[in-house]
Amino acid sequence: MPQIGFSGFVFAIILVIYFLSSAIKVLREYERGVVFRLGRLIPVKGPGLVIIWPIIDKLVKVSLRTVTMDVPSQDIITKDNVTVKVNAVVYFRVVDPTRAITEVLDYEYATSQISQTTLRSVLGQSHLDDLLAKRDELNAELQKIIDEQTEPWGIKVTTVEVKNVDLPLEMQRAIAKQAEAERERRAKIIHAEGEFQASQKLADAAKIIGTEPTAIQLRYLQTLTEVATEKNSTTIFPVPIDLLEPFIKKAKKEAE
Repeated sequence: MPQIGFSGFVFAIILVIYFLSSAIKVLREYERGVVFRLGRLIPVKGPGLVIIWPIIDKLVKVSLRTVTMDVPSQDIITKDNVTVKVNAVVYFRVVDPTRAITEVLDYEYATSQISQTTLRSVLGQSHLDDLLAKRDELNAELQKIIDEQTEPWGIKVTTVEVKNVDLPLEMQRAIAKQAEAERERRAKIIHAEGEFQASQKLADAAKIIGTEPTAIQLRYLQTLTEVATEKNSTTIFPVPIDLLEPFIKKAKKEAE
């Protein structure tokens, strides 16, 4: 009899320990507990110390922290018929634990699938140039569409970022040639604009010199000075007849 009483006492202690360990739960600040009592939903518990009834209640922990989820590379055909591989990253968090558990079987898996399909759909309607140059606009559109579809599940998608766009080797070469041609075009335009501005300045200078006959003589003498400063043994320079005209007129008057 004493042995039976001691065994019963030990069993009772084990039962109490099991009951307490099953009944007492501690939820962190970023966690919430969705509790089902006999299959029926009751108000969300947490954070802190939570007491439930073992066997009767079932508690499902839900984290409210932001989840970073990689979207695997997707084969996408752009609107201009270019095949590319694109992957992305999605940032989301649970804002309604009750709906996240009751409205969808696995909210993380469901968000991943809807992100993949939306990525293919949106980027497939874009041109390659937009995919490369207008990344911010596409990210905003992806975030809006995915967030609208996950909102009934109590999920808030905060950010969607397209990470890498892998182009075929032939397309990479074509883009490199296009960029090189664009740089050459800009260089020719800049050179032409410089020639045009220089010709305008020369035309203005010619007009000024044309109104002042002595100006061309001064310019001629300045050019002679510049040539004389160079290390030349012999310099042959044509002399305009206008420069000698005053001397010719003086000689004619003396001859008369």
